[in-house]
Amino acid sequence: MNNKILTLLIAAISLIGAALFVNVVRIDKEDVEALSNAVGPLVSYSTWLFIGVVVVAVVASLWGMFKNPAALKKTLLGILALAVLFAVSYFMSSDGQVIGADGGILASQGSISKWVGTGISFSIILGAIASVFFVWDLLKGIVKS
Repeated sequence: MNNKILTLLIAAISLIGAALFVNVVRIDKEDVEALSNAVGPLVSYSTWLFIGVVVVAVVASLWGMFKNPAALKKTLLGILALAVLFAVSYFMSSDGQVIGADGGILASQGSISKWVGTGISFSIILGAIASVFFVWDLLKGIVKS
Protein backbone atom coordinates (compact mmCIF):
# COMPACT_ATOMS: atom_id res chain seq x y z
CA MET A 1 0.00 0.00 0.00
CA ASN A 2 2.75 2.43 0.97
CA ASN A 3 4.68 1.62 -2.23
CA LYS A 4 1.62 2.40 -4.38
CA ILE A 5 1.17 5.80 -2.72
CA LEU A 6 4.83 6.61 -3.30
CA THR A 7 4.58 5.55 -6.94
CA LEU A 8 1.49 7.73 -7.46
CA LEU A 9 3.20 10.68 -5.77
CA ILE A 10 6.26 10.33 -8.00
CA ALA A 11 4.03 10.06 -11.07
CA ALA A 12 2.14 13.22 -10.10
CA ILE A 13 5.36 15.15 -9.48
CA SER A 14 6.72 13.97 -12.84
CA LEU A 15 3.54 14.89 -14.72
CA ILE A 16 3.47 18.39 -13.21
CA GLY A 17 7.13 18.90 -14.12
CA ALA A 18 6.58 17.59 -17.66
CA ALA A 19 3.56 19.85 -18.13
CA LEU A 20 5.52 22.89 -16.99
CA PHE A 21 8.38 21.93 -19.30
CA VAL A 22 6.04 21.49 -22.28
CA ASN A 23 4.55 24.89 -21.43
CA VAL A 24 8.03 26.42 -21.82
CA VAL A 25 8.95 24.46 -24.97
CA ARG A 26 5.80 25.38 -26.89
CA ILE A 27 6.50 29.13 -26.70
CA ASP A 28 8.39 30.84 -29.52
CA LYS A 29 11.90 31.72 -28.39
CA GLU A 30 11.60 35.19 -29.94
CA ASP A 31 8.75 36.14 -27.56
CA VAL A 32 10.94 36.95 -24.56
CA GLU A 33 8.14 38.16 -22.27
CA ALA A 34 5.97 35.08 -22.80
CA LEU A 35 8.99 32.84 -22.37
CA SER A 36 9.89 34.58 -19.13
CA ASN A 37 6.31 34.19 -17.88
CA ALA A 38 6.37 30.47 -18.71
CA VAL A 39 9.78 29.80 -17.16
CA GLY A 40 8.87 31.42 -13.84
CA PRO A 41 6.47 28.68 -12.66
CA LEU A 42 8.91 25.96 -13.73
CA VAL A 43 11.72 27.54 -11.72
CA SER A 44 9.45 28.03 -8.70
CA TYR A 45 8.24 24.43 -8.91
CA SER A 46 11.81 23.17 -9.19
CA THR A 47 12.92 25.29 -6.23
CA TRP A 48 10.09 24.08 -3.99
CA LEU A 49 10.65 20.49 -5.10
CA PHE A 50 14.36 20.81 -4.25
CA ILE A 51 13.57 22.29 -0.83
CA GLY A 52 11.09 19.47 -0.18
CA VAL A 53 13.61 16.79 -1.14
CA VAL A 54 16.28 18.33 1.09
CA VAL A 55 13.89 18.53 4.05
CA VAL A 56 12.77 14.91 3.59
CA ALA A 57 16.38 13.72 3.27
CA VAL A 58 17.51 15.58 6.39
CA VAL A 59 14.51 14.45 8.45
CA ALA A 60 14.90 10.82 7.32
CA SER A 61 18.61 10.93 8.10
CA LEU A 62 18.02 12.40 11.57
CA TRP A 63 15.23 9.89 12.21
CA GLY A 64 17.57 7.02 11.33
CA MET A 65 20.33 8.39 13.55
CA PHE A 66 18.06 8.83 16.55
CA LYS A 67 16.76 5.28 16.13
CA ASN A 68 20.34 3.97 16.17
CA PRO A 69 22.40 5.49 19.03
CA ALA A 70 25.67 4.01 17.72
CA ALA A 71 25.20 5.85 14.41
CA LEU A 72 24.34 9.03 16.30
CA LYS A 73 27.54 8.74 18.32
CA LYS A 74 29.64 8.26 15.16
CA THR A 75 27.95 11.22 13.48
CA LEU A 76 28.51 13.49 16.46
CA LEU A 77 32.18 12.45 16.61
CA GLY A 78 32.53 13.24 12.90
CA ILE A 79 30.92 16.65 13.35
CA LEU A 80 33.17 17.34 16.33
CA ALA A 81 36.25 16.42 14.27
CA LEU A 82 35.12 18.78 11.48
CA ALA A 83 34.50 21.54 14.03
CA VAL A 84 38.03 21.10 15.43
CA LEU A 85 39.52 21.27 11.92
CA PHE A 86 37.41 24.35 11.19
CA ALA A 87 38.63 26.04 14.38
CA VAL A 88 42.22 25.26 13.43
CA SER A 89 41.57 26.73 9.97
CA TYR A 90 40.03 29.85 11.47
CA PHE A 91 43.00 30.51 13.74
CA MET A 92 45.48 29.79 10.91
CA SER A 93 43.89 32.25 8.48
CA SER A 94 44.88 35.87 8.15
CA ASP A 95 42.54 38.85 8.23
CA GLY A 96 44.83 41.06 6.13
CA GLN A 97 43.65 42.80 3.00
CA VAL A 98 43.57 40.84 -0.23
CA ILE A 99 45.41 42.42 -3.17
CA GLY A 100 44.71 41.30 -6.73
CA ALA A 101 47.19 40.69 -9.53
CA ASP A 102 46.70 44.24 -10.83
CA GLY A 103 47.54 45.74 -7.43
CA GLY A 104 43.95 46.65 -6.59
CA ILE A 105 42.40 45.78 -3.26
CA LEU A 106 39.97 42.89 -3.65
CA ALA A 107 38.93 42.72 0.01
CA SER A 108 39.78 45.12 2.77
CA GLN A 109 41.28 44.01 6.04
CA GLY A 110 38.65 42.48 8.29
CA SER A 111 36.24 39.64 8.76
CA ILE A 112 35.50 38.91 5.08
CA SER A 113 39.10 38.11 4.26
CA LYS A 114 39.34 36.13 7.52
CA TRP A 115 36.38 33.93 6.53
CA VAL A 116 37.64 33.48 2.98
CA GLY A 117 41.03 32.44 4.34
CA THR A 118 39.29 30.08 6.74
CA GLY A 119 37.40 28.44 3.87
CA ILE A 120 40.56 28.05 1.83
CA SER A 121 42.54 26.61 4.76
CA PHE A 122 39.67 24.26 5.66
CA SER A 123 39.50 23.00 2.06
CA ILE A 124 43.26 22.44 1.94
CA ILE A 125 43.23 20.50 5.23
CA LEU A 126 40.30 18.32 4.12
CA GLY A 127 41.95 17.76 0.73
CA ALA A 128 45.21 16.72 2.40
CA ILE A 129 43.38 14.27 4.68
CA ALA A 130 41.46 12.85 1.71
CA SER A 131 44.71 12.48 -0.26
CA VAL A 132 46.37 10.60 2.60
CA PHE A 133 43.44 8.19 2.85
CA PHE A 134 43.39 7.76 -0.94
CA VAL A 135 47.09 6.86 -1.03
CA TRP A 136 46.65 4.59 2.03
CA ASP A 137 43.78 2.73 0.35
CA LEU A 138 45.75 2.48 -2.90
CA LEU A 139 48.80 1.04 -1.14
CA LYS A 140 46.63 -1.36 0.85
CA GLY A 141 45.05 -2.59 -2.39
CA ILE A 142 48.46 -3.06 -4.01
CA VAL A 143 49.78 -5.05 -1.04
CA LYS A 144 46.72 -7.35 -1.06
CA SER A 145 47.06 -8.06 -4.81
